[in-house]
Amino acid sequence: MYLAKIHVTLKPTVNDPQGLTVKGGLHTLGFNGVHSVRVGKYIEVRLDEKDGKKAKEQVREMCRQLLANPVIEDFRFELEQIKG
Repeated sequence: MYLAKIHVTLKPTVNDPQGLTVKGGLHTLGFNGVHSVRVGKYIEVRLDEKDGKKAKEQVREMCRQLLANPVIEDFRFELEQIKG
């Protein structure tokens, strides 16, 4: 069994209105040193798979097909074997 820890972020060229809102809120709270904020998603997926290579391929396809929008988002993930 594997645990995939997936991070999905907006591409650097894409505007991030949620990040701008968070930045404004932080400034309101007195954190004036905050220069920029980018907001993304964190997803955990547990896979019932014995082969690490197959698990990696499956997670990559999950991200490409559903979890990330390839037009505006990038993704990266870590895969760790866990006891099922």
